[in-house]
Amino acid sequence: MTYNIALLPGDGIGPEVVTEAVKVLETVGEKFSHTFNFSTYLLGGCATDKYGVPYPEETAKGCKASDAVLLGAVGGPKWDQLPVHQRPEQGLLAIRSDLELFANLRPAALRPALKDACPLREATADRGFDIMIVRELTGGIYFGKRNRYEDPEKGVVASDLMEYSEKEIERIGRRAFELAALRRKKVTNVDKANVLETSRLWRSVMHRLSEENPDIEYQDMYVDNAAMQIVRDPAAFDVIVTENMFGDILSDEASMITGSIGLLPSASIGSGAPALYEPIHGSAPDIAGQGIANPIATILSAAMLLRYSFKLGAEADAIEAAVDKALNEGYRTPDMSGGVKKVSTVEMGEIIRKNI
Repeated sequence: MTYNIALLPGDGIGPEVVTEAVKVLETVGEKFSHTFNFSTYLLGGCATDKYGVPYPEETAKGCKASDAVLLGAVGGPKWDQLPVHQRPEQGLLAIRSDLELFANLRPAALRPALKDACPLREATADRGFDIMIVRELTGGIYFGKRNRYEDPEKGVVASDLMEYSEKEIERIGRRAFELAALRRKKVTNVDKANVLETSRLWRSVMHRLSEENPDIEYQDMYVDNAAMQIVRDPAAFDVIVTENMFGDILSDEASMITGSIGLLPSASIGSGAPALYEPIHGSAPDIAGQGIANPIATILSAAMLLRYSFKLGAEADAIEAAVDKALNEGYRTPDMSGGVKKVSTVEMGEIIRKNI
């Protein structure tokens, strides 16, 4: 089989980590008799430097013509003083909207070799955990109407509208049940239905979807309780589905209990357009070009790409097993604690490829 992948190396350490992920995909292609064609485009600050906008038309066309998109990272202080529409982060918002990527998949799993780096108590870390957070990505308060005005008595007043439609909730809910069917068959809906009308609509739609999926265990949980339970007993969760702002907060919380943010991939998917895969770490401009960036999150993002866009489960398993073997053997990039063998970006990539 032949697959076309659009590469968006981006800014900072993005090009370094994407390079290693591409090498891993090429090794997988050789081992499993697949052909991966790669086309590189600009997104973020590098695109603003060349084209004056962070999401150029050439990039948009190239991504839409691909089967999947792999992103490194965008941003950095170099572009902080630019007008908002030229800043790198606007490129991310633009591509998510353009490709209609409404579901953000954020896995948070404690890999066995990093158990000692988990900040939770030892008994909790010993149990391990593997959570998939499904965050609605294109609606809610982040995309609602904003307003600011002067009130003669209150002074300046600001408001942000949280709005969701039944259709938006249903499509993200269905994604959650589909993922749970491939995992441990449990969905936790997180909302604030005791206060918010949007959450009450969200919960009613999710209940209907639960009735359509009787083989999937289902529960509702208020967001404040979910935040507590993630650090008290993360192993109790399988798939968590929630709206945009709650998902933003909870996925960051979950990432910090895994032992290293440098190991966490993500996917943003839609109904039919190519999906976007990226590590959750930033562009880390302070270490860019030094050869010490951790490529594992991007390599694991490539594994997610194989699993969810190309349905190549065995190939994705091979990458994840190769990463675990490297970690179990004590290899670590400088950002990671523990281990006995500190290695560079390129060396870590080489070790993982040899393990496939």
